[in-house]
This record gives sequence, structure tokens and C-alpha cells, in this order.
Amino acid sequence: MEWLLTTATLAGADDLAACRSRLRLLADHVGLEGGAQTSLIAATVELAGNAIAHAGGGTLRLALAAGTPPALVVAVTDQGAGLERPETAWEGRGGLALVRRLIERVDLETSRTGTTVRLVRPLPHLDWPTDAAAQEARATEIAARLAQAATPSAFEDVVRESHALLRSQAEIERLNAELEDTNRGVVALYAELDERAEQLREASELKSRFLSNMSHEFRTPLNSILALARLLLDEADGPLTAEQTRQVGYIRRSAESLAELVNDLLDLAKVEAGKLDLRPRSFTVQELFGALRGVMKPLQQSDAVDLVFDEPIDCPPLFTDEAKLAQVLRNLISNALKFTETGEVRVSARYEPETAHCIFTVVDTGIGIAAENHELVFHEFSQVASRLQGRAKGTGLGLPLSRRLAELMGGALTLKSTMGEGSQFTVSIPTLLPQADAPAEPPVVDVATAQGGVLLIDDEETSRYVQRQMLGSLAGLRVIEADSGAAGLQRTHRERPDVILLDLRMPGMDGFEVLERLAADPDTRDIPVIVCTSSVLMAHEHARLRHARTVLSKAALSRDMMAAVIAPFLQSPRADAT
Repeated sequence: MEWLLTTATLAGADDLAACRSRLRLLADHVGLEGGAQTSLIAATVELAGNAIAHAGGGTLRLALAAGTPPALVVAVTDQGAGLERPETAWEGRGGLALVRRLIERVDLETSRTGTTVRLVRPLPHLDWPTDAAAQEARATEIAARLAQAATPSAFEDVVRESHALLRSQAEIERLNAELEDTNRGVVALYAELDERAEQLREASELKSRFLSNMSHEFRTPLNSILALARLLLDEADGPLTAEQTRQVGYIRRSAESLAELVNDLLDLAKVEAGKLDLRPRSFTVQELFGALRGVMKPLQQSDAVDLVFDEPIDCPPLFTDEAKLAQVLRNLISNALKFTETGEVRVSARYEPETAHCIFTVVDTGIGIAAENHELVFHEFSQVASRLQGRAKGTGLGLPLSRRLAELMGGALTLKSTMGEGSQFTVSIPTLLPQADAPAEPPVVDVATAQGGVLLIDDEETSRYVQRQMLGSLAGLRVIEADSGAAGLQRTHRERPDVILLDLRMPGMDGFEVLERLAADPDTRDIPVIVCTSSVLMAHEHARLRHARTVLSKAALSRDMMAAVIAPFLQSPRADAT
């Protein structure tokens, strides 16, 4: 249903001005403002101009179509010959193509007696009545106002349009000024973000450098303590009494605990960096359980909880990172002991031939974990509230780190638990670390006949003493010492050692510079250099060690390792010697 509002004849420029004026007035009455009003007037004037230019004139009809809300209907009709190809009328940049871009709904009817184009524009909701009778009354009221309105001349319409353009230009200038202010703000914000990003990068680099330096400062004396304790327990310089053996054992365990704290800090830094190094070796599950049993027994806080290690079932030797696997199991056992008041914590292992995985399980009879928290416990720094939370404190990093370590070793860590019935953590680890070569047989070294000279370059007197004692198993070996990088270079040229053990963190000339100078000198470039350090090296530091034969950790040094690494570079007695 439509109600006629007004009609007008289209014959010349004055009619276009009247058309524009009536549409503006009508738009004000029906609530069309801003861009909606401008689009409707522009589309109608385009149609009216085409009717006058191409068909000699036409008529304009304005009506109100019933609806909720109602719609404004603008119809332009001419008495021309019609469109020969209506389907192409929507192509191009002007005419109907322009009208369709301005108005969403455009209807076209054409024949040899003329063409009618209808524009339908829904009106804003505002306070339009919903029943047809009330809408008809509103339409009659609008039609009366349009009839009473004076029709402006072409000159008056141009003046009004000019004023509207000036207002639009002023609005555009205001918007441009706001955009310029916004752009300046965005540029300043980007500059601030770049500055913050650079500060974060510098902070991250400083943190990594701090952790590396701090770890060296802690690990150097700890490794010395561990090595000295190992020498005492090996009774290299004479037997110990039973009481002395116990005391040295306490010293060694305390140093190992401190070393684990330092390692946890380093692991945290590596987790944040997304890089953890694996050092695979061959070992048995029995050996692993034996070490865990000795370490975890002291953690039992109550006689009401038994820690039980079952005999492994058909588990072959593993070739993976023993330290990382032990760290995972220690975390799981430690958590189980914390949250178990009575009963037992049972650790077991079995071999799964279908997948070539060794399956470790840690089962407890503790308080359990609710189903909705099974994934939460693997989120970093997340802890599940419980009545035992007060005594079972932690950082919330143990389980997330354990899962990451298991995944790095090619396995997985899963959880099954029921509130009040206990928990079962399962670690599935391949017996052979993915992308790792099978362990090679260690070289057979005749330590009794190895000869030659070894130069120890290390500013720590304790470290040199430990290394010298570990090299004592090589008969006839000449050990030379230098307490600085500069002294090490001088003794290298004077003594011509067969192999050099080089520390990295030294005051003045550090080990990196010593290695580079040795490699650059034709007289020393062929001397094998073995880096022996307490530091955890960053990627760019590893790149600077390309001239070293190998890198050893002071924490892992032993007499057998020293003999195996050093002996291949030493000169053996000549077969024809007399």
C-alpha cells in the first residue's frame, strides 16, 4: 500500500532545482539526515536529469509505502523510446550504475512507450506508527506541508546548495584536522611501541646474560665441591673412615641439591626461550630406579606413606637423556609424596613392543585431582587449591616442565585422577631418542702407555687441582698449568702441549679470545683444544667455539671421562723406541 505525497513535472533546470528542494524538505519530515539524505537527492537528480536530457522530460512521483517502518518511494517516469538493452543499463560509471551505488533497492520498468525507475529507501524507525491508518494520516500531513511549501528558483537553489557545500567543506576540514591529530597520535604510539619492544628485547638479553653469568658463578664452586667429594669417595688419596665417608656423602648431596636449584633456574630460562638441549646416553631402567630410590627416599615426610619401586618388566636399555627423564620422574614422585597422606606412591616401568616405548607410571593414593583441573595442572604457575596446599608449596612449574621435557624426548605425559582416590601419571618415552644415533662403543684407551703434555688454562685453582687429579690415571703424563688466558698463550708457545683444556670464563682475556688466537696462529692452530666449562652456553657462544674439538661440562667430569677424551690426542711411545 502506497500513499501519494506529491508529483512534479520534469522539463528543465528549474524543475531540477524544485525537485532537489522538495526532496530535501521531504527528507527532513521523514527523518532522513546526513549521508542518507545526500544519497537519495543525488540519485533522484541523476534520474531526473537523464529524463530531461534523453527523453525530453518526465514526471517525479514521491510516495510513502506502508511498513514497519514505512519506506520512501521515489519514481521518475519518462515518455521516451525505452531502453534497447536493459541488462546493460547497470554498467558504466553514471546513470543507473551510479544510482544503484547510491541506493540499495532500484526497480526498473522499460518499454517502447517509456521508462520508470523506482527508488525504495526504508526510513529510520524513530516514532513511526505501526498501524496503516495512522501511517496514512502521517502521509496526508506530510503531503499538505509539501503543497504549502514555496518552490525556490534555480538561483535560490544554487545559493542553498552553495551554503550546504560550504558547511560540508567546513565539516570535511574539521574531520581532516581530527584525522591529522589521530595520525600524529598513531605515529607517536608506534614510536612508543617500538621503544617498548626494544626495551623488552634488551631486558630479555640482559636477563639471559645475567642467568648465564650467575649460573657460572654458582656452578663453578658447586662443581668443584662435587668433584672434590667424588675424589674423596673414590679414595684417590687414601681410605676414609666410615664416619668420614658419611660426612663427605652429606656434603656431596647438599652440593647436588644446590646444583639442581641452579639447573631449575636455567631450565626455566630455556623453557621461555623455547630451546632445551638433550644429551642422550645409554642406561638401564634398573640404574635409573636405583638412583631415584636413593634421592627420593629422604623426601618421605611420613611413615604412613610407602615409596615403592617395582622391578621393571622386560625393559631394554634406553638411549635418551637420562638426566631429563630422571627430572621428570623426580617431579612426579615429589608431587605424589606431597599430596599423599596415607597409603603408597608406586613407581613402575614396562616395555611396550608395539610402539618401542618404555612406559613409566607413578601412582599414588593421595587426595586426587578433579577432572576439570586435569589440564590446569599442566599450565605454568597454576596450582589447584586443596587442603594440603599449605604444606605442599611450589612454583607451579614442575608439571608443565615435565610435560615439555617428555615431549622433547619424543614421548608424552598424561594424567588419570579421581578426587579422593589418588592419581596416576604416565610417561611414555621411546627407547631410542628420535633422530639420535645409537650409542657408539667407547674407545679403548691404553692409559698405561699414553704419553704427552696437557695444558690446563683455568683461573680457578680448585678446578685445575680437580682436573690434575683426574688426569693422574694417565701414566707418564706431563700436566702444565696456566692461571689466565695470556699466560696460557705464553705456555702454549713455550711448552708445545699435545692438548689443551681451556676454561671460558676468565678475567682479562677469556677462553673465547684464547681459542681464536690459537686458531689464527699457524704454530698453534693444529693443537687440539677441549673446552671445559661450568657455563650454559648460548647459541651465539656455541658459534664461537667452532675451532674447539669438543666441549665438556665440569659438572660431568670423571676420571674415566678424562682418560677417554684426552688419551686419543696424546703421543704414544714409538714402536722402535729403545
